[in-house]
Amino acid sequence: MNFDALIIGGGVSGLQCALVLGSAKKKPFVIDKKIGIIMHQKTSHLQNAMFNNVLGLSPKTLGADILVDGKEQLSTLYPNISQIDNEKVLSIDVFNNEYKVVTNKCTYQAKIVIVALNYSKPFTIDGLDDFIEPHKKANLEKDRIQLRNKDHLIKKDLYCCGTIAGLRSQFAIAAGSGASVATDILTLWNNGNHVKIHDKI
Repeated sequence: MNFDALIIGGGVSGLQCALVLGSAKKKPFVIDKKIGIIMHQKTSHLQNAMFNNVLGLSPKTLGADILVDGKEQLSTLYPNISQIDNEKVLSIDVFNNEYKVVTNKCTYQAKIVIVALNYSKPFTIDGLDDFIEPHKKANLEKDRIQLRNKDHLIKKDLYCCGTIAGLRSQFAIAAGSGASVATDILTLWNNGNHVKIHDKI
C-alpha cells in the first residue's frame, strides 16, 4: 500500500498531526493525497496519564480515554485518513526515492514519513540508528532518547514530532509539535505557500 504521508504512532503528537492533515481534505493540494497512521498506542505515555492543566480538556480527563476518543474523532471527522491498527513498525528504509516502512504484518511505501513515538528505550525501528541521540530536555537519570532533527525534519521527507523530536513530555507541547509538522507538510504540498487550517463558524 502506498501513501503520500504515513504517520507512525497513535499518541498525542501522531493523532494531532493526523487530525490537522485530515482537516485539510478539501484543499485542492490535498484532495488526491493518501494519508495513513499506524496506530501504535501500547507504549503511549497517555496510558496512565490524567490531565488537569490542558486547555479545552475537562479536569481529570484520562489519557487512556483520549487514546480511544482520539481514534474515534479521527475516523468520524476525517475518514480519508487510513487508520492501521495492531501493527508495529520494524524498519524504515529509503526505497526508490521514497520510504519503505515494514511492520510485523505488512510493507508500506510512503513519500513522507512522520515518526511520532515516545522517547523511551529501547527504540526498535531499524534504519534510524544514525539519528538517535540523548534527549536534551529530559532528566539524565531517565535515559531518554530523541531523533536528531532540525525543526522536526530528520532528513528530506522524514519528520519526527512529540518527545522523540526532543520536546518535553507535556500534552500541549506534544500536540503542538504534531500540528506543526502537519502544517509543514501541507505547506510543502502547497508549493511552499504557508498553510494553516482552521474551521470557522
